[in-house]
Amino acid sequence: MTTPAAAPRLYVFAGGDTGDWQVRRTDAVCGAGLPAAAALSVSAGAAPQPAAWQLRGITSNERYVTRDEKSALVGRQEALGRPQARCAALIPIRKNAAWWALTQDERREVFEAQSAHIAIGLRYLPAIARRLHHCRDLGSEEPFDFLTWFDYAPQDEAAFEQLLDALRRSPEWAYVEREVDIRLARAD
Repeated sequence: MTTPAAAPRLYVFAGGDTGDWQVRRTDAVCGAGLPAAAALSVSAGAAPQPAAWQLRGITSNERYVTRDEKSALVGRQEALGRPQARCAALIPIRKNAAWWALTQDERREVFEAQSAHIAIGLRYLPAIARRLHHCRDLGSEEPFDFLTWFDYAPQDEAAFEQLLDALRRSPEWAYVEREVDIRLARAD
């Protein structure tokens, strides 16, 4: 009996001249932006070269969720890379020192009890798929704490805007010191 290959954990997002995704726009929502790039490539493991910038993150265990919340997310979440998902967004975020000074249960309180982060996300599933990447686990030289990859069909773009608006108005976003919003379209 063979053991199935482990899913990749390390992902590299590289902004440059070539890639599977065309950059439609890049907005510095809070803090410094990123250098201009025409395209984005996403790879598991090794980084493509050359690139104007590279962001690395790893997939990890879910944090701040209860068993019931995780079951609800898994039950409604669609896989990334669906043929109809011709739009995507990469949202790198760095939270401030006050966030990291909180204990795990205090962060959970802000994340869900005050901000309804999971409840908000569930409203937009299955139309919008997402995968969270942790950067802090790779070391202090990483410029962001989290990279969230979203993909969705063009007709769901308004719903994606509503999702972001709801999250950005939540108490959790008071802890964000840097956020970049990179909008993408699948390159043909």
